[in-house]
Amino acid sequence: MRRSPKRHPTLFFLALLIPACPLLAAQAAPEPAPEALHIARATGPIEVDGRLGDPGWNGATKVETFYETSPGDNVEPKVKTTAWLTYDDRFFYAAFDFQDPDPKSIRAPFADHDDISSSTDYGGIVLDTRNDGKTGFMFLANPHNLQYDAISSDVSGEDNSPDFYWDSSARITSTGWTLEIRVPFSSLRYNSADVQNWGILLFRNYPRDFRYQIFNVKQPRGSSCFVCHEQKITGLTGLPGGNHAVLAPYVTGRRDSFPEGAPGSPLADRPVHWETGLDAKWTPNANTAIDATINPDFSQVESDVAQITANERFALFFPEKRPFFLEGLDLFATPLQAVYTRNITSPRWGLRATGEVGNSLYTFLVTEDRGGGSVIIPGRNSSSFAPEDFTSRVAIGRGRHDFGASFASFLITDREIEGGGHNRVFGPDFQWRPNGHDTVTGQFLLSDTQTPDRPDLAAEWNGQSLRSHSSYLNWNHVSRTWDWTLQYIDAGDEFRADLGFVPQVGARDYTATLGRSFFPERGIFRHVRPFLRLRQVDDVDGALIQRQGIPGVQLEGLWNGNLTVEHHTETVRAGSHLFDTDFFVTAIQVSPSQRLTDLVLNLTAGDDVDFANERPARGITASLQGTLRPTDHLAIQLNGSRRQLDVSPTGTGPRDERLFTADVARAKATYTFTSRAFLRLVAQRVHTTRNPELYEPIFGVLPKEDNEVTSSALFAYKLNWQTVLFLGYSDDRALSVEDRLAPIGRALFFKISYAFQR
Repeated sequence: MRRSPKRHPTLFFLALLIPACPLLAAQAAPEPAPEALHIARATGPIEVDGRLGDPGWNGATKVETFYETSPGDNVEPKVKTTAWLTYDDRFFYAAFDFQDPDPKSIRAPFADHDDISSSTDYGGIVLDTRNDGKTGFMFLANPHNLQYDAISSDVSGEDNSPDFYWDSSARITSTGWTLEIRVPFSSLRYNSADVQNWGILLFRNYPRDFRYQIFNVKQPRGSSCFVCHEQKITGLTGLPGGNHAVLAPYVTGRRDSFPEGAPGSPLADRPVHWETGLDAKWTPNANTAIDATINPDFSQVESDVAQITANERFALFFPEKRPFFLEGLDLFATPLQAVYTRNITSPRWGLRATGEVGNSLYTFLVTEDRGGGSVIIPGRNSSSFAPEDFTSRVAIGRGRHDFGASFASFLITDREIEGGGHNRVFGPDFQWRPNGHDTVTGQFLLSDTQTPDRPDLAAEWNGQSLRSHSSYLNWNHVSRTWDWTLQYIDAGDEFRADLGFVPQVGARDYTATLGRSFFPERGIFRHVRPFLRLRQVDDVDGALIQRQGIPGVQLEGLWNGNLTVEHHTETVRAGSHLFDTDFFVTAIQVSPSQRLTDLVLNLTAGDDVDFANERPARGITASLQGTLRPTDHLAIQLNGSRRQLDVSPTGTGPRDERLFTADVARAKATYTFTSRAFLRLVAQRVHTTRNPELYEPIFGVLPKEDNEVTSSALFAYKLNWQTVLFLGYSDDRALSVEDRLAPIGRALFFKISYAFQR
C-alpha cells in the first residue's frame, strides 16, 4: 500500500495523443455512394407465406449485388442471395431467396421474439425512413420465422427494446431458405412529402466455420458509422398520411403468499390482486406519435438475471423493457445517461409525444410516479440507494436538430416531489462528424436539486439545496488500421440526476485508448487488435481516485469467436487510502455448433481491494454461460458466476483468509412450440458465505451465510407484442435461522392484453 504522486492529466493525454496525431493524414478516400434503387408499386396481391410466386412480385425491384463485409473485406459472398422490393397502399414488402449449398446446416432454432443470436441464420432489412443516414428500423427473421426488430442508430447504437407491428414468413427449401417481410407504413415514421426518398440495407447472417455478414452495399473497414452506408431507394409515392390508432387494454391477476411470521413459518395466501389498464397510441400523421397510458402494467414476467453485488462500489445498470418508454427510445440516449426511465417506478398515468419537424426530432413525456423504487445517491468513491417513498410528477424532453451527419440537441428532466423537493437537469449536447473517420461528441448539464426532508431515508435528504454541473467530451477516430479515443467527464460534487444513471460525482475522469487492427486472411483469427488504454480519475480537489494502465488484445475468428485479454495495473482509492493492484481480465465467446452455442467465459484474477474494510485483497471473479439445444424447439441456458475475496486481517502480510464467496447459479429451459408460444422454466440460486470476524465493527453482526433460491414457470402466447397471454408461477426461498431453505414467497399470476387497431 502506498500513496502515489499526483500527475497532471493534461500530460497524461498528450503522452498518447502526440504519437497518434501523424496518423490523421493516413485516411482512405471515401467509398462512392451506391446507385439508388427505384422501387415500383406492386402489380398484384402478395400473400406473406414464404413462397415467392405471387403476382405482386412481378416487376418488383430485384437486387442481386451483395458483398461479404466480414470476415472478407467487401468481397464476393460464398453463397448467393437475391432480394426483391416493392410496396402498395398500406405496406412495404421485401422478399429474399437465401441459397445454401447445404440446407441441412442451416441454424434456425425456435425462440422468443428478439432472441436471435449471431450464431444463427437470419436476414432482413434496415429502413432509414428519415433519410438522414443515422437511424434505421430493423426487421429481421430466421428460417423458422423468429422475428427480431430494433432501432439501429449511428448515434446511440442498436437497441432491440422497441417492438413494431409487422409480418413475415419463412420456409426452408431444398436450395436454402426464403423470407417474405411486410411492414405497415403505420409502423414507420416519415415526413409528409408525396415523393419519399429513403435509405435501405439488406442483410444476411450466414454462420458456419466463421460468421459471414453479407450486405447489399459495401461496409468499409475503419468507418465510424453503419447506417450511413445505406443504399438510397426512390419511387415511393402516395403513402398513407397517418391517422392510425392502437388501443391495448389489459387485465392482470396475482395471488401472493407470504410467511405469517418469521421466515420458515407457514405461508398465508393474500387476496387476489386485480389490475386493469390501457395503453394507447395515435399517429395523427406519419411523423408524429402520441402515446398515453393509464395504470400501465410495467411488471416483468421474468426477473432480471442476478448480478453479484458483493464488494461493488457503484450501482449496477439494467436495461429498460417497458413498452410506454420505447417510442423514439434513441432520443433518450445521451452521453452522460441523464435519462434512465427505470427510475420511474410505478406510473399512475403517462402521456408522451414524439415526432419530426423538418430536420428536427423531439420527444416529451409527463407522468405521475407513485414511487416504491430506489434513487441512486452518487458519490466520489461509491454510490448507494435510498427508497423512493414518495409520489412525484415527472417530465422529460429532448429535441435534436440534424446538420447533415452531425446534430445539436437539448435535454431537460424534472422530478417534482409531493411534500417538497425537486430535481431538475438541463443542458445541450452535440455530435460532430467532420468526415467518415472522426466523431466528436459533447454534453454539458446543469442540475438544480432540493432534496426531500426525509433524513430517515437518506442522510443527505434533509431539505438542502444542491447545484452543480456535469460535462462530457469525446473524440473517437477510427480507420482501417488505427483507432483511438480521448474522453473527459467532469461531474461536480452536488450534481444529481435522479431520473438518470450517474452513480459517480465529484470526479474528473480522463480516458485515452489507442488500438491497431490487423486482418489476417488465413488462420483461426480474422481480426487482431492490440490496444492500450490509460485512465485517470481525480476528485474535484485534484486527489487521485483511480489510475489504470491496460494493455490488451482483442481477437475475432473461428466459430463466431471473440477473445479479449487485458493486463490491469491500477491504483485505486478506498476510503482515505490508495492501493496498487495488478490483475488479468479474460473474456471468451464462441458458438461451436448448432447444438452448443453462445459459450461465454469471463475471468478476472489477481490483486483486488476490500472496499468495505479499506485494505488490500486478492480475488477471483468468474462467470460461465452457454446454451444447449437438444432440438430446434428446446433451449437450456446455464449461467454460473463466482466472486471470492481473500484478505489479511491486519491489512499487511499474506492475503490468505477468505472474506467472502458469492455464487450465482441459474438454469433456464425454454420449449418454444411455435414462433408465438413457449413454456419457460427458471431456477436460480444466490449464495454468499462470509467470515464476519474479518469485517469492521461498524457493519454490526453479519450472518455467516445468505442463501436464496427462486424458481418460476411461465407460459406465453404472443399474437403480436401487445396481444399477449401470460400464465406464471414463482417460488422464493431463503435460508432460515434453522439453516434450511424456507419459503419466503409464492405467486400465481396471469396477464391478458389485446391490441385493437384502426
